[in-house]
Amino acid sequence: MASYDLDEQEKIAELKAFWGKFGNSITWLLTLIFAALAAWYGWQWYERSQALQAGVIYEQLEQAIKEKNLSAIKDSAGKLLESYGSTAYGQMAGLQAAKSLLEGNDAKSAKAQLQWVAAHAKDESYRIIARVRLAGILLDEGALEEALKLLNPSPLPVLEPLVLDRKADVLVAQNKLEEAKSVYLQAYNKLNERDAMRNLIRAKLESIGGTVPEPSLNKVS
Repeated sequence: MASYDLDEQEKIAELKAFWGKFGNSITWLLTLIFAALAAWYGWQWYERSQALQAGVIYEQLEQAIKEKNLSAIKDSAGKLLESYGSTAYGQMAGLQAAKSLLEGNDAKSAKAQLQWVAAHAKDESYRIIARVRLAGILLDEGALEEALKLLNPSPLPVLEPLVLDRKADVLVAQNKLEEAKSVYLQAYNKLNERDAMRNLIRAKLESIGGTVPEPSLNKVS
């Protein structure tokens, strides 16, 4: 029994020595870990709270769009972009509001919405779509060089035909028909055969004297 007590005393002494040497560092490490966890949970709560509040305003935006109330559209979209721009609702609001404002003949406000999305949206696809739509407005306004600057090659293959199609539209407006034919054809070839956009691009291509090569058929010997 005395031997057992001695062993226990040795372990306690070792523990005290260890804690005396490393205790302060361990305490700081645990403090940092708990602080990080608290910050992470706090951020998760904050993001959920932001999303819920943004969702309420987005519903107001959708209602304003249904009613074609341009003033309410600008008000709701402005709130979303200013206070909740980092949420998915902010990105969607910019595109939705721009479409409705353009239909309401308020191109200036539509451009402002698209410029925000093109510059600040977290999702690359939203930024690309915003640039394409903004280029369309500039095309209508005759700002052709400015429109072309927005139509850089898309890093997302699925959206590349959209960018190329709009670029070709601008080239047609500049009377650069041979270049436009080439770009339309690139867009056409990147689309699936069943994609409805393919027929539209083909019609544009043929309207400026271009043609789509017929698919080669394997000859049976």
